[in-house]
Amino acid sequence: MKPSQLAKWLETAESLDAGQHKDGGESTGHASGRRILSILHTRKDDLSDADHQHMRKVVGYIRRHLAQRPAGDVRDTRWRHSLMNWGHDPLTGQDQPS
Repeated sequence: MKPSQLAKWLETAESLDAGQHKDGGESTGHASGRRILSILHTRKDDLSDADHQHMRKVVGYIRRHLAQRPAGDVRDTRWRHSLMNWGHDPLTGQDQPS
């Protein structure tokens, strides 16, 4: 997903509902999506080791989740919505730019 697409997605009710919610708060994936946007708006030279580590975590999450694709139409599933929170729409195949 392009940064503008991710930003718009994160504002939706579907985005807020997807993923695991600790103590009824923001889901892990939604928080990750916000962090991804922050990283994408940071100059490469200014990225921290923690930023790089987070993006490695994002890649790992996406790979694991793609391997768990449910059968059938996934257009309106929590599986897809969760992946979109992490910056990947499995229907378009567009990841975050590197």
